[in-house]
Amino acid sequence: MRVELGDRSYDIHIGNDWLPQLMPLLDFIPKTSAIMIITDSNVAEIAGHRMLELMRSGGFKAELAAFPGGEDHKSLITVRALTERMVESGLDRHSTVIALGGGIPGDVAGFAASVYMRGIRYIQVPTTLLAQVDSSVGGKTGVNLPQGKNLVGTFHQPSLVFIDVSFIETLPEREYLTGLAEVIKYGIIWDSSFFGFLEQNQTAIGNRDPEYLQHMVHRCCAIKADVVAQDETEEGIRALLNLGHTFGHALEVLTGYHRYNHGEAVAIGIVLAARLAAKSSILSSRDHDRIKNLIFSLGLPTTYERLASSDLIAQMRKDKKSVGGQLQLVLPTGIGTSQVFGDISENQIAQILY
Repeated sequence: MRVELGDRSYDIHIGNDWLPQLMPLLDFIPKTSAIMIITDSNVAEIAGHRMLELMRSGGFKAELAAFPGGEDHKSLITVRALTERMVESGLDRHSTVIALGGGIPGDVAGFAASVYMRGIRYIQVPTTLLAQVDSSVGGKTGVNLPQGKNLVGTFHQPSLVFIDVSFIETLPEREYLTGLAEVIKYGIIWDSSFFGFLEQNQTAIGNRDPEYLQHMVHRCCAIKADVVAQDETEEGIRALLNLGHTFGHALEVLTGYHRYNHGEAVAIGIVLAARLAAKSSILSSRDHDRIKNLIFSLGLPTTYERLASSDLIAQMRKDKKSVGGQLQLVLPTGIGTSQVFGDISENQIAQILY
């Protein structure tokens, strides 16, 4: 499918067990300029060396650069090390970065590409469900600061997104489930029939049936491509993609990124957003229950260990989507519909926390 952004448009290719098919799609990359495959240490062992061999067999001058995995290394320190490595490896303005891995390598590699020599080309090859359905599409890059998630970043669109759902088979169960949180999000904010598909096919989804995986990934990418084409830099409807994220990011930061992974925090955040919407008479109790039940039945958390409400709200205020100190919260208004609300008081939020 195509992400329509004028001269920054690009294609998303989705298939199963077809990594070698990437090579014919790279005819726009000059073989005279170096390629750097950027990933983390976990993915390097699973797919990094395979990708390196594939690129070199295609005649490309490629190198592999891996940084330690985890949110602790999604930082400016890592970006500095990578960009210095890019200089040492001779990358020039016509070079290409391949972002290989989950959301963290994708965000870090994309950011490094966006600032190196004021911006060079990069390609997303996501290997986790979360990255395949969400972070690899749309051009958001970024790293964390001690004060919060993704506070430093750019919009830098990839030249290509290449998705092989067979990578999902290699994921630990917890890593697979974290991607399902983002999948559920798309059904809530945009497509009620897709939400129904998820409700009706939980066994196949839990078993990672490749046919169902391809359908999920394709539908999520189609929704995101549509949203991004309408609002590339998040001035309007793209903000809907942040359902659950303001709550979720606060949970991640306050627990040092160790108690919950991103998808778990987002799942809890979606439940809190639905509870707030129902409490504010924005969402029906029936739709609230459907949202909470689907998240729970697919194996994701719906509650968090006790944290002070004041601490959660204080952290939420640091969210980069806040305007003039006022929180901008995405709340579901039904299954398949949602809105951004800028008039929810902190007192209303405190009433649904515990």
